[in-house]
Amino acid sequence: MKEATERKHMIDPAASEVITRELAPRERLLWAGRPQQGIIFRSSDVFLIPFSFLWCGFAIFWEFNVLTTGAPFFFKLWGIPFVVVGLYLVAGRFIADVKQREKTYYGITDDRVVIVSGLFQRKIKTLNLQNISDISLTERSNGRGTITFGPTPPFFAWFGGSSWPGMGQQSTQVLK
Repeated sequence: MKEATERKHMIDPAASEVITRELAPRERLLWAGRPQQGIIFRSSDVFLIPFSFLWCGFAIFWEFNVLTTGAPFFFKLWGIPFVVVGLYLVAGRFIADVKQREKTYYGITDDRVVIVSGLFQRKIKTLNLQNISDISLTERSNGRGTITFGPTPPFFAWFGGSSWPGMGQQSTQVLK
């Protein structure tokens, strides 16, 4: 039991190294970590996976038929964005999520929360602990979970905290 508690509160060395560069001279790092790595299936995937296959399948069917029947050029172009979105929904969103989490580091100091992330460019987000209105922890039986800083937007749980790349979030999640 003691070993499990100690493992839960350990500071990840890689995260500590990245976060320490962002600290003020007298600021003290209390915890540093990274989100779970690899492909993660969220509760929203129960809906999104079948939907993505339907979308992508129909878009490919449309584009194939348009290309093979000699339809007008406009129709050939019209289907391309739908195929691209379908391919993103089927596989691209998982790849983007994995890459985003590979470059994400969390730190909690005696004064603030520091999040270093960015898929295409480095982004640093800080949240002053005194100004955060809501902090909530959702923990599963395996010790993993989600800490949410700030108010949770409506319907946030439907999408499992995921969003389209580049879309801002009203709250910040720390997956451990």
